[in-house]
Amino acid sequence: MKRIFIGCVMLAMIAGCKKDGPTNNPITPGQSAYQVDLSTDKAAYYPGDRVMFTISKTIPGTVKVRYRRQSTTLREDALTGTSWEWVAPSDDYTGYLVDLYERVGDSDKVYGSIAVDVSSDWAKFPRYGFLSAFGQMSTAAIEDVVANLNRHHINGLQFQDWHFKHHQPLAGSAANPADNWKDIANRDNYRSTVNGYISAAHNRNMKAMFYNLAMGALNDAAADGVQEQWYMFKDRSHGVKDLHPLPKPPFKSDIYLTDPSNAVWQQYLAARNNDVYSVFDFDGFHIDQLGDRGAEYDYAGNSINLAAAYLPFVEAMKAASPGRQLVMNAVNQYGQQNSIAASPVDFLYTEVWSPNEGYKDLATIIQNNDLFAGGLKKTVLAAYMDYAVADNQGWFNTPGVLLTDAVIFAFGGAHLELGEHMLGKEYFPNNNLQMKDDLKQALVRYYDFMVAYQNLLRDGGTFTTAPVSCTNGKLLLNNWPPQSGSVSVVAKDLGNKQVLHLINFANAAHLNWRDTNGNQTMPLTIQNAAIQFTSAKPVTKIWVASPDTDHGVAHPVAFTQNGNTVNFNLPVLQYWDMVVIEN
Repeated sequence: MKRIFIGCVMLAMIAGCKKDGPTNNPITPGQSAYQVDLSTDKAAYYPGDRVMFTISKTIPGTVKVRYRRQSTTLREDALTGTSWEWVAPSDDYTGYLVDLYERVGDSDKVYGSIAVDVSSDWAKFPRYGFLSAFGQMSTAAIEDVVANLNRHHINGLQFQDWHFKHHQPLAGSAANPADNWKDIANRDNYRSTVNGYISAAHNRNMKAMFYNLAMGALNDAAADGVQEQWYMFKDRSHGVKDLHPLPKPPFKSDIYLTDPSNAVWQQYLAARNNDVYSVFDFDGFHIDQLGDRGAEYDYAGNSINLAAAYLPFVEAMKAASPGRQLVMNAVNQYGQQNSIAASPVDFLYTEVWSPNEGYKDLATIIQNNDLFAGGLKKTVLAAYMDYAVADNQGWFNTPGVLLTDAVIFAFGGAHLELGEHMLGKEYFPNNNLQMKDDLKQALVRYYDFMVAYQNLLRDGGTFTTAPVSCTNGKLLLNNWPPQSGSVSVVAKDLGNKQVLHLINFANAAHLNWRDTNGNQTMPLTIQNAAIQFTSAKPVTKIWVASPDTDHGVAHPVAFTQNGNTVNFNLPVLQYWDMVVIEN
């Protein structure tokens, strides 16, 4: 969304009893000193694909490669060399964790891990990234950007502001496309770069989605065939067009808003999109809007129900290009219920703004989207971090980012945040803020965790309230939503499994997910908390995994059950632990 575009541009120019193995495996917060980096050749795989692994250095000793689905080991192989391959299992829509370990005494020494997503459709578990600059780039520079996104398992890319004009996204013609053009901010964009990114994305099994508004036209649109009758107006006598003002320079035009429910406008834009598809191998259209615009009228003076207009618009785009995929931004949920969620979009996408500034609001949006789509479409949140800090050069605040991602991931969503840089503003080229090394390393682990355990995080289940407490005073627990001074419990029932997400707000500076001023505090690490909960079912196994500890590897935890009362010891909690109770 470009509604705060002006300021941004100007500022930017652990599982069971002893039969499951040793229960004293050490779980050490953060990265181990013996870490090795792993990579795969693609962001996702089809069932039966060959998965190519590479590690950053040779590991001496008797190291094994362990392939796991949740806490179950599928196979182990001796590690030989720095690259190898694995045939992905035949189960579709499944996440795996592959780790390198060596048995040392009674414990596992884990050198590193990486997740593998085996999914035939990216929309089942969307992990959305972005691109925002399309100047002249070498193949190597393009590959560097895409390789980094691949390491985070990003399986779809939004090409932001790649286009020529909102009403005519392709520069030149389908028969004779331009080699380069000026975008709306008068930046130079190159066809070779756009094509290079699309090709690099496809090589990694990522989808490439071109960005544009559902209703945008520049000041020269009449010369390109856009009619006065297609616009939205602020009065009933079509005297004042609605527009989104932009400073000139650097922008070449304000954006005048057309009526997305106007069938002739839909036909016009669909034809322009087909021009795009004839030149660029995009997989689909990422549709943007500008949120609630207040009262709007068509050329004849009739009121426009803008929120409802998005359903026929998306349907028209699908009918015009049925083989292409669609995603649409519901700005602060505007138009989501009964319109966008009911349309043929592949997943739901919400750009989050005030007053939805609390961690609880992120969870509510994801849960509402699940409800609106009948649980059939997953959610990606565009949620911009350290917003005020990003007005100037600086750094993202690691604790704020990780707590926000923990909440989004625990509730089954994904976070649009990674591209050539990390997002701090809705104008994607703004790269004032950089990531420190600890955040870079942590995000790799968090994205591995989201993929490895996606069947617990994003594949059904019902959120519940958990009867859980701490009996030795190491931490204070509360059921969601979060409270200052406590660890919040997000419980989910998956039938034969219960999941307890423990998110550590015990010493949080605030409960504002955006961490607007970059002052969220790092959680104090809690160790050996005695946890008690009530289970109406017999418990067969308990295990814990965390993106913060031991490379996300699942560890069994000893427990006792007396009637409905179950007790176990939680070894360590930093930001986020996932406890899985199997019945």
